[in-house]
Order: sequence, then C-alpha cells, then structure tokens
Amino acid sequence: MDPTDLFPGFATHDIDVGDGVRLHARVGGRGAPLLLLHGHPQTHAIWHKVAPALADHFTLVLADLRGYGDSSKPTGEADHANYSKRTMARDLLRLMDSLGHPQFDVLAHDRGARVAHRLAVDHPDAVRRLVLLDIAPTLAMYEQTRQTFARAYWHWFFLIQPAPLPERLIEADPAAYVRDVMGRRSAGLAPFDPRALAAYQRAAALPGTAHGICEDYRAAAGIDLEHDRADCERGVTLAVPLLALWGRDGVVHRCFDPLAEWRRVAVDVRGGPLACGHYIAEEAPDALLAEALPFLTQALDEVRR
Repeated sequence: MDPTDLFPGFATHDIDVGDGVRLHARVGGRGAPLLLLHGHPQTHAIWHKVAPALADHFTLVLADLRGYGDSSKPTGEADHANYSKRTMARDLLRLMDSLGHPQFDVLAHDRGARVAHRLAVDHPDAVRRLVLLDIAPTLAMYEQTRQTFARAYWHWFFLIQPAPLPERLIEADPAAYVRDVMGRRSAGLAPFDPRALAAYQRAAALPGTAHGICEDYRAAAGIDLEHDRADCERGVTLAVPLLALWGRDGVVHRCFDPLAEWRRVAVDVRGGPLACGHYIAEEAPDALLAEALPFLTQALDEVRR
C-alpha cells in the first residue's frame, strides 16, 4: 500500500467530459453519490480527513476541477468562458453522468463551492442537496469589496491580471506560492497533513496549473458576474436545499453576512459559522461532519421514501 495515498481503496478515474477536457477523480465508499469539490490552490486531497466517515454513507466522487490537480488545463479563451463556473459545472455534470449518477448531493469548498452553486442553479434536477464551505455568493463578494477584504483576499485581484504576469510569478516557485497563500490564513500551515501539502505543491508545479488557476479567477471577475447578474434580473434562485458553513476566524465571516447573502439568492438556506478558519475540512473535520452528515443523510431518507 502506498503510504502517501490519502484515499486507500478508492479507485482512480480520468474521464473525458468533452471539448478535449479530462477530469481526474477518486471514487470510493458505498451508498448514494456525493460529489466533493476542492478550492484554491488545492486538489481533491482536501477531503482526506472527512472521507472515511462520509464513505460509510455515500459513494464519494472526489474530483479535481478543470485547471487544477491532475485534470486538464486548457488554454483560456479571450472571454475566459471555458473557465466560467457554468462550463466547469457542466464538466462535473458529465463526470457524474459517466459514472452512472444522474442525481447526487454536493459538498464543496471555496472555488469548488462557486462551481457547485452554478451547478445547482443550472441543473437543479441533478443536485439534491448542497453544502457550501466558506464562501458568500461571488457577486455579493465583489460588489461589497472593501479595503479589509481586498487586503486579505489579495489573490483575487492578483490572479485576474492579464496573462502572463501572474502565471510567470507563480511558476517561479509554485511550492512557495502554495505555502504562502495557505500559510497566511488564520491557522497557518499547522492543519495540513504533510502528504496533502505535498500533493498541493506537486499539482501547483504541473504545466498549465498556474494558467488554469488564473483563468478560474479571471472568469469569476468577468463572465461569471454576467451570468450571476442575468440570474438576478430574471429572478432565478437556487432551489435546492443549501447548508452554508464558514469559518468564524476567517475573512468571509469578518467581511460579510454569508447567511443573509445566501438567502438573497436561494429559497431553502440554513447554516452558520464553525470554530475554525478558511480550510474547514482540514481545520475542523469533526465539526464539519457534525453539521454536514445530518443534512446530507436527510437526503438519503428522502430518496428511500
């Protein structure tokens, strides 16, 4: 057994989701399908502390987003549409369908939570329940940006600069980029298993990762906001049940009212802060499970009925 494998017994898949893009995923557990999505600058490895408990109830699909990890990293289009959350959501819909899961629940953090939000809005028949970690809606966060937020989330504004400036700076020392971005949060680097940190640093150094990360953020500051504003104008809301959790020690808690913001765009919202910072699944896995498992297993009960 590989001592560095964070998900022993999980199968590895690399699945073609169209347009020349392949998504990398690990699959394991038993029961109804649960899609897990990571954030920046990480990979599916973020879930290693909660996967064993979740796998007792669900068939887990841990995916690397387009542009991240071992998934494809296409060159960004002029309008960044191929890294829009709509496109990334479609990737995941196709991934789950190819694995035989036309309906599923989603647990997602950070950038993955933004993709999951779009996935549930665009494809409400596919998503049963949604758990989003440490974000408020993208449009709300940009429209309410103030100096405190901009200083703390400096990378939002660095990564959207025109190519190749941010790519070149990240590629100069990808391991340091990962350490600095993650280590400067409230908990430092202490919560991260060395194997997981090594996985993030390895992925950051892969050809195309810096560009994929930047394109994700460029899309978020442009075409994603267009899609979000169009939803607001048409009165489109998130219809699936949503559990929103965030870190009490983090920037989202300090700068926004996440529950209020989610209730502006969703019809069935609950949640609150946990005693941790941004990286909830690694800083406070037990607290996350205590909140997420009852919410998600309620969906199992609904399926059985």
